[in-house]
Amino acid sequence: MIKIIGITGSLRSGSFNTALLHVAAGLMPNGAVLEIATLKGIPLYDGDIETDEGIPQAVIALQEQIAAADGLLLATPEYNNSIPGVFKNAIDWLSRPPRDIVRVFGGRPVAVMGASPGGFGTVLSQNAWLPVLRTLGTRPWFGGRLLVSRANHVFNESGEMVDEAARSQLRNFLAGFAEFVQAGRKPGG
Repeated sequence: MIKIIGITGSLRSGSFNTALLHVAAGLMPNGAVLEIATLKGIPLYDGDIETDEGIPQAVIALQEQIAAADGLLLATPEYNNSIPGVFKNAIDWLSRPPRDIVRVFGGRPVAVMGASPGGFGTVLSQNAWLPVLRTLGTRPWFGGRLLVSRANHVFNESGEMVDEAARSQLRNFLAGFAEFVQAGRKPGG
């Protein structure tokens, strides 16, 4: 069984990206499961906190979830044409201490998707992730792209995906990513 950790880059309870991850969890292909993690509880990165108190428990817990997974799925909003600060902050914490970068991120298959009420989806935010993912040594999947635009019409007030074309695109995206993750697994893994 392939285990993928999904993280949304929004803390908002009505987030389209959180809704996208919840729908994705129900559309995973056979042999794959999506576990949704949270950024809640991760403080703003402060080197003094790291030195004086160590890595916060919320960060350690998320590091362990990622390290135990076969792949990582980022559901990124787009704020001011880039990565949301809360999401980048979490990644900055997750890369601490530097010796843990390889254990948490090194060679890990990663896919990026996103939903936005705007007309271009999250294309600029997804592009902004590329140098970050390269720096962390991940193995980004470029076989598909999921840009959910006009998300306020794709999801209803309860966070259910009501657009069948978007649902089909998401299902295909997840199948492609799961195949990529499976192909990169070590025998017996």
